[in-house]
Amino acid sequence: MKYRRLGQAGVQVSELSFGAWVTFGQQIGQDMAERLMHTAFDAGVNFFDNAESYAGGNAEIIMGAALKKLGWPRSSYVLSTKFYWGLAEGINQKNTLNRKYLTQAIDPSLKRLQLDYVDLIFAHRADPETPLEETVWAMHNLIEAGKALYWGTSEWSAYEIVSAIYIAEKHHLHKPITEQSHYNMFTREHVEGEYARLFREHHYGEVIWSPLASGLLSGKYNNGIPADSRAAQPGYEWLQNSVLKPERIAKVKQLAPLARELGASMAQLAIAWCLKNPDLSSVILGASHVEQLTENLGALEITPKLTPEVMERIEGVLQNKPR
Repeated sequence: MKYRRLGQAGVQVSELSFGAWVTFGQQIGQDMAERLMHTAFDAGVNFFDNAESYAGGNAEIIMGAALKKLGWPRSSYVLSTKFYWGLAEGINQKNTLNRKYLTQAIDPSLKRLQLDYVDLIFAHRADPETPLEETVWAMHNLIEAGKALYWGTSEWSAYEIVSAIYIAEKHHLHKPITEQSHYNMFTREHVEGEYARLFREHHYGEVIWSPLASGLLSGKYNNGIPADSRAAQPGYEWLQNSVLKPERIAKVKQLAPLARELGASMAQLAIAWCLKNPDLSSVILGASHVEQLTENLGALEITPKLTPEVMERIEGVLQNKPR
């Protein structure tokens, strides 16, 4: 395992990390979560990602219980959670980043995680209804209160991120250090296009989720939708329309021979391709069983095989490189 800095911050995270989205509290329970986290940690993973809204708060509960049972030193791992969507209906309780919500959300989250602080808070989405300066100050205050060490953004526009940085610098506040974005072979515009100047001029960090395009790039949807797959889960029907497109499946089938030539699975090839991007701080993996996670971690051995020539062959299939 190699480690990369989160943007300009001194903290280093494993280039492959492990997240709770979809799986914790939905596809897997406590025992499997502990096994997966143990497997990841033994492989060198030190960054674990969660969110207040995952499984209605249950993902944080499961991860918190796992951390307590595993007994790792608090200094040995970096943990993130996210706020925006909320867990309750009502004004100031959902879809906001105002000071009231952020101040009230952090303590219940820490209680679920059984931690005194989180290393990193992500603003899960941008909030057009709250003045950006209010959000920046609120995040700064949470850090100053010792409830978090850093904060970042998730799915914000480059303009919003730069504006937050400028506000923080103007008032000498803790500024956001990293973005968390959707990125994979089929979703490239934000990371490779819109954020290019952000990375170059502000050295902003980037943590990415869904490197396998919700499983599409693993090849498991090449011949239909398996009953135990994410696309078959209640509430994820949107995947069938927005992700499982025939033209994308055709490209996965075209890439399969190249993966075999490299001695890799399609999943390993897709993850290794993400790791070749030097602007990324970490690639978040998700898994519902140990064998799946072990396979995905094997992408570390494939990355060195992705020579410029191989990358060009991949581009020849994808044909979607942002200008």
